[in-house]
Amino acid sequence: MTDTRPRAGYLAIMLTASGGAFLSMLDSTVTNLAIPNVQGAFPSASVTDISWIITAYAVLFAALLAPSGKLADALGRRRLFVIGIGLFTLASLACALAPNLPFLIGARAVQGAGAAAMIPSSLAILLLDGPAERRAGSIGIWSAASAIGAAAGPIVGGVLVELSDWRAVFLINIPIGAVLIVSALRVLEPPGKASFDRIPDPLGTVLIALGIGALTLGVTEGGDWGRLDPRTLGTFAFGLAALAYTVLRSRTHPKPAIDTELWSNRTFTATNVTSLLYGMAQYTFMLVAILYMTDVWRYSELEAGLANTPGAVSASIIAVGLGRYAAKLGGPRFAVLFGLAVFLVTAIWLTVGLTEQASFLTLWLPASILTGIGMGAATMGTSASAAMSAPPAMFATSSGLNTTARQFGGALGIAAMAAILEQSSRSGSPTDPYSNVYLFCTVLLVLALAVAAIWIRLAPPPAAPAPATAAAKPAEPAEPAETT
Repeated sequence: MTDTRPRAGYLAIMLTASGGAFLSMLDSTVTNLAIPNVQGAFPSASVTDISWIITAYAVLFAALLAPSGKLADALGRRRLFVIGIGLFTLASLACALAPNLPFLIGARAVQGAGAAAMIPSSLAILLLDGPAERRAGSIGIWSAASAIGAAAGPIVGGVLVELSDWRAVFLINIPIGAVLIVSALRVLEPPGKASFDRIPDPLGTVLIALGIGALTLGVTEGGDWGRLDPRTLGTFAFGLAALAYTVLRSRTHPKPAIDTELWSNRTFTATNVTSLLYGMAQYTFMLVAILYMTDVWRYSELEAGLANTPGAVSASIIAVGLGRYAAKLGGPRFAVLFGLAVFLVTAIWLTVGLTEQASFLTLWLPASILTGIGMGAATMGTSASAAMSAPPAMFATSSGLNTTARQFGGALGIAAMAAILEQSSRSGSPTDPYSNVYLFCTVLLVLALAVAAIWIRLAPPPAAPAPATAAAKPAEPAEPAETT
């Protein structure tokens, strides 16, 4: 049956769904610029303590993304989308009103839970509420919104902190969230009756959150506790055991928290491993840039945010462009390899090229542009690879699992960054701690590029049959299509 809704309807759907992706990814990085300001508000807190403002969001975001994909199928994608935005908006208000650091960290965790509901449901809305022939473009638009949100976070945060203080970073979410809720209720098709019997395993969902949280805690606090301290070893052991048990439980549970069916697909599995490593580098890269510029170059929060504007622009351009033309260049695999390669070159450059004196035009401007190109391409490529390696009925689940991998990587990466900076702070050169972090990112990107190059394979879409003509000769058997 042909869908006869006007194009304007699809535009409204695209803007609404992409707006949810933009908002959730914006808040994964917008607090980066607020960190120095928050440190001033809570002077007794260490770098490790402050890093939990970002880590708590990433942990809950990552932990609940996997079951959120199945939850979108059970409750309906519009219903979960609206619930997620509502929870996110209320948590943003709580963050803005936080009287102390523990309250702020707790509210950030709730905010991450709301964002986890928004991501898989937003992509499912774009892919399933729009025509099938536009799916590749829809993935590009959604990826562009995510990449722009992540890249624009430091810019928005810098402006808001400069004009007000760190609380404004969270207050800005409230009107945006309200507009998205109204738009979703007016634009998207009403959901059917919720299938509560399809809600994913609650115990498995809780264990995912506890497992990811325990591993992140071990990485974050292990430097202070000691790597062989019983607390460090205990948190790692508990985290690994919780995740391993959840995976085993999910293999036989009728409504698993983690859908293991897709893991038999080599490309899907390789894409998630790539996303994990890429996420560790991506979020670390963006946060350490702000800390370096404000600490070593003595930039203000606003100056640091504006210095990263070229990266946000290049990320958006490359993500949209590859969404349209990646198929002609080699598909999602090309986008992943191209993005990771460009990102890797930038990481190597900053590892060896950091300066004590501000050097925007010769160092940061070109590095920011290259970083944006790399992130825009890699984000679009991994999202498309995960979605296209799954059947349409599992788009929400596949996108949730893939973003889980990237967000979990981000949580681990930021935790590792905090430990590296703490241990390198006594170095003779002020740039050495930051060079060490960029070296850490370089190693991660080498591993991600190797995994993607060896294991990501997507079969090209079947060619459309040629129109039959009376004079046409019988076609000869075609050669088997090779994967690209």
